[in-house]
Amino acid sequence: MGQGGGEVLSRHPQILWAQRSETVYLTVELPDAKNPQVKLEPDGRFKFSAMGGGSSSDNESYEADLELYGKVDVEGSKINVGPRHILCEIEKGEEGWWKRLLKQEGKAPAYVRADWNRWVDEDDEEEEDELRGRGMDGSEFTSFGGDSDEEEDEELPDTSKVDEEEKEEELPNANKTDGEKEEELPNTNKTDDEEEVPKAEV
Repeated sequence: MGQGGGEVLSRHPQILWAQRSETVYLTVELPDAKNPQVKLEPDGRFKFSAMGGGSSSDNESYEADLELYGKVDVEGSKINVGPRHILCEIEKGEEGWWKRLLKQEGKAPAYVRADWNRWVDEDDEEEEDELRGRGMDGSEFTSFGGDSDEEEDEELPDTSKVDEEEKEEELPNANKTDGEKEEELPNTNKTDDEEEVPKAEV
């Protein structure tokens, strides 16, 4: 019943996961992936597909379809496609620690493993966040939904300009008062010299 050679094989990529009370981190390990596609649905459905990037795996298709333990915030979630892996920072729909990654009970698939580089126990979350900062570097990520931080960045230069103008106005006033003091010094010296010279001649 099997068909011959031109068939594209489908495999599962290695997926690593870790969590915080508000976030789930998924890392799809697939170096040089071609045309990676990631879809995230509010009910917690995570889908991934790509073609293998290596010379020996050009004809291999990689797919994953996971039903996560809880609902997620698609717009608040972020993704970063890199040359070695695809990083997904998924915001949970409700804050709290999940008992496991997947909704289905039992052992997780063999291609899903814990990400020990990012793994933190629930009791150690606050301490770890102080050392490393919450989440991963946002500058490397694009949003599943829309970005809403652009307006806040535009307001920052306006406040700095106002501070510089106020400082420039204060400096000339301070210099003028110092100049007036310098003009008074020669006057006091002249009166002292005029009084001392006649006394010496007498």
